[in-house]
Amino acid sequence: MRNLDINVLIGGEAGAGVMAAGTILAKALVRCGLYVFTMNEYPSLIRGGHVWYLARICKRKVYSQKYEIDLLIALNKETITKHKTKVKSSGIILADENAAVNLEESGREIIAVPFTDIIYKLGGKKVMRNSVAIGAAAALLNLDFEVLNKVFFRTFRNELAEINSKLAWNGYRYVVENYERRLTTFKLTKQSNENILLTGNDAVALGALKAGMNFFAAYPMTPASPILHLLATVENEYDIIVLQPESEIAAINMVIGAAYAGARAMTATSGGGFSLMTEALGQAAMTETPIVIVVAQRPGPSTGMPTFTGQGDLRFVLHASQGEFPRVVVAPGDVDEAFYLTVEAFNIAELFQVPVIILTDKHLAESQMTTRRFDESLIKINRGELITGEYKGDEPYKRYKITETGISPRAIPGTKNAVVKANSSEHDEYGHGTSEASKVKAMIDKRFRKQRFIKQYVERLIPLKVYGEGDVTLITWGSPKGAALEAIEDLKKDGINARLLQVVFLEPFPVELLRKELKKGRIVILMENNRTGLLNTLLNEHLHVDVKEKLLKYDGRPFYPHEIVKKVKEVLG
Repeated sequence: MRNLDINVLIGGEAGAGVMAAGTILAKALVRCGLYVFTMNEYPSLIRGGHVWYLARICKRKVYSQKYEIDLLIALNKETITKHKTKVKSSGIILADENAAVNLEESGREIIAVPFTDIIYKLGGKKVMRNSVAIGAAAALLNLDFEVLNKVFFRTFRNELAEINSKLAWNGYRYVVENYERRLTTFKLTKQSNENILLTGNDAVALGALKAGMNFFAAYPMTPASPILHLLATVENEYDIIVLQPESEIAAINMVIGAAYAGARAMTATSGGGFSLMTEALGQAAMTETPIVIVVAQRPGPSTGMPTFTGQGDLRFVLHASQGEFPRVVVAPGDVDEAFYLTVEAFNIAELFQVPVIILTDKHLAESQMTTRRFDESLIKINRGELITGEYKGDEPYKRYKITETGISPRAIPGTKNAVVKANSSEHDEYGHGTSEASKVKAMIDKRFRKQRFIKQYVERLIPLKVYGEGDVTLITWGSPKGAALEAIEDLKKDGINARLLQVVFLEPFPVELLRKELKKGRIVILMENNRTGLLNTLLNEHLHVDVKEKLLKYDGRPFYPHEIVKKVKEVLG
């Protein structure tokens, strides 16, 4: 148990309940005091195609998946065919009897359980084979069935919970009665636990709620859609407005309108949807309306691969929309950062009256990770120069008053003694449209004066994180952080010390911090999920640094720790 670190993969055809089964098993494992990291892969199809869900289980906190499989749960033959080469020599394949036929040549032990016979005997439906499978897996993992049973009853309504629990119990009992010798393989134990299991999308949604967001509008787009789904389920409980309009254009304009009226407002999309939002992004910037946009990346261009991961949109979000204006771009690397940085995104947006973009990707958005319950005492709400009720200034209200900080007093419509004018054209201090040269220059300078104060604020939020120490420096941003942290631990076992630089804020870019830290590493390796090394282009632009050694992955799949370890060893020679 002390050295427990195993990978469990469940696979089957789309519609077989692979994701649901994997999540139920993962939740039960977390309830046993274990740490879990999960990832999934599925095609962009309504029906058909192969789906799999991988759960890494460990006694310590884990930050990414690993490649080799200890237990493969196969709901069909295709799962065995596709994944058997990844199963360790000591691993086990748990399969439906029908899927296990003639596959002994895989070289791995196959435990055949009659998933299909059990569901028909008990009057279940074909899709419920997944419950039999995870019941059988729970027995192999030596997981207390009562823990799994409680998860069933928290997941399903009474009738569904009862039949699924009964099916799982029969799978559990079948393994106990027929494969007793395998029951000591993994040895999980029941422990008290208050950890939580959630995705990056879950963390962003929860962070928005804790930040006081009260308006959310989004058009569904993978992989950001789960944010909309989660918020819609708690709309009444949290007294917020959640809307699914007819398009991404409508969504961002609704968000701008809500923020203009005083709401804390957010939208979420992916690259294609953000493409439609870019003109309105400029409107938010010109009207100095504080909004938050989540952009969950996937491979492009065009439709690309909707259900896979990538980091190709960095330059896009940094320069989106016409003209020049200040913005903030933040890229969380795990669920904890996704939660706390979402809270800060709202604070920054309102403090400085700028659009803030939270840049995630499919891997972070949909992977699940065990973490401690969030510390709400760390959450501080700051709404900046917001005027409500009554304006008490000595002069007529100027929505775009020129100030030393560039931040103007922000009254919401209906404020007594304040006529609030918003103009998407260039304007004077009152909000009246103008093309007078001196006023235009003064207003642009006013908006850009915010940058210095934004930078000072962001510096307190640790825009560059440093992990570990050693002559080898890995540098990345976003979700590759997890695999890099695991790789550092694996490299230690081989006597290689490495450290990680994680760039958290891409705008403002932490130039001086990076300059200082990059000098410490004898060897620097940049890693990103894109083809052109977009972070490297920023290092070149801001620091005149060109990282020669790069590990770039752009096939839609996330990094595995062993890939990073291999690259480091190749560079070291």
